[in-house]
Amino acid sequence: QCDGCKYCKRKRDRVTKTTIFAYADTGGERMLSITNTMPEAYAKIKGNKKYPNLKGTVSFYGVHGGTIVVAEVTGLPENSTFHGFHIHEGENCTGTEAEPFQNAGTHYNPKNTQHPNHAGDLQPLLANHGTAFGAFYTDRFYPEDVIGRTVIVHENADDFRTQPSGNSGAMIACGKIVRE
Repeated sequence: QCDGCKYCKRKRDRVTKTTIFAYADTGGERMLSITNTMPEAYAKIKGNKKYPNLKGTVSFYGVHGGTIVVAEVTGLPENSTFHGFHIHEGENCTGTEAEPFQNAGTHYNPKNTQHPNHAGDLQPLLANHGTAFGAFYTDRFYPEDVIGRTVIVHENADDFRTQPSGNSGAMIACGKIVRE
């Protein structure tokens, strides 16, 4: 239910009742507490033709030294568990019939590092009966660095070895990252 904040009056469907706490490794110092706040950026992801029910939201919250990423995805393949999850260089989720998200490009990699050290290499999504939720901290980018890029969910798990993208298979879902 709405608590009357200024955001929910404009964007009721974007308000969540989630509290996230992130702690630094040293001394348990609290870095962030987000309660009913809007992310700085987000992406609405949609599945390709093979996975038309795949959808979700990826939110990006700027914090001191990096970003908290929160992903909520439904409609993932029922027979799988882990899915590669990356930010790609491309600016849109278009492509061809054979490769629907081809224009999403390659992994976001501004420092030209090897996989899995690209800035766009994210923690994999763990699906349970087609649903995944994940929240993590990364110091590889800030939300403003990835606005205009794309988020991709891959069909398979990332092996964290194979160059250049972890052998994670087809791009099955895509969303453009936009400013809140």
